[in-house]
Amino acid sequence: MTTVLIVDDQPLQRFGFRMLLDSVAETEVLGEAANGTEAVRRAAELRPDVVLMDVRMPGMDGIEATRRIVASGGRSRVLVLTTFDLDEYVHAALRAGAGGFLLKDARPEELLAGIRAVAAGDAVIAPALTRRLLDEFAQHLPPAGGSSDQAQRLGSLTEREREILLAVGKGMSNGEIAAHFALSESTVKTHVGRVLAKIGARDRIQAVIFAYDLGLARPKPG
Repeated sequence: MTTVLIVDDQPLQRFGFRMLLDSVAETEVLGEAANGTEAVRRAAELRPDVVLMDVRMPGMDGIEATRRIVASGGRSRVLVLTTFDLDEYVHAALRAGAGGFLLKDARPEELLAGIRAVAAGDAVIAPALTRRLLDEFAQHLPPAGGSSDQAQRLGSLTEREREILLAVGKGMSNGEIAAHFALSESTVKTHVGRVLAKIGARDRIQAVIFAYDLGLARPKPG
């Protein structure tokens, strides 16, 4: 059973999400919130597995709410729902600690799978979408180089782990990485786990940002 807090300023949108989540045995809606301030308070009270977070809301928006929920150190992970015309918020929300992104027009089965993945600690954003979003909004990225702390964490990687990080930074899936390096997917999964642990990333999305910060992966020209 995965517990969920629904955060959206539109009552009809919250109702639709609740109807979907209540229709399956694997999810339980613990509560709802209509803005970021309420989301932070209710996440602390209810401690859901997943916070289904809208981005644009009156008062505190979903980005700041995500930042505060993640910074609290609680168990809740955040799955942000956005529409494609709100992509300017994506990079900021990823930095705030969002565990993944889905578009609001995602199919019901995609939303349910996304919630399960985020609850399990995985990133739900598709590798191709990760690459597309970061490429399109490169102006939000810092200059290549990163911090001294990031450089030190990069230095802790083995040569193979660095290759894996580069592949993740390019938006490659485990299957694509396995094919590229002639490895099994289980071996790739092990390598990815070690890379995440060494660089201090919660998930693949944070690893992509880490790679971009250090200039290991950069947007494609044009």
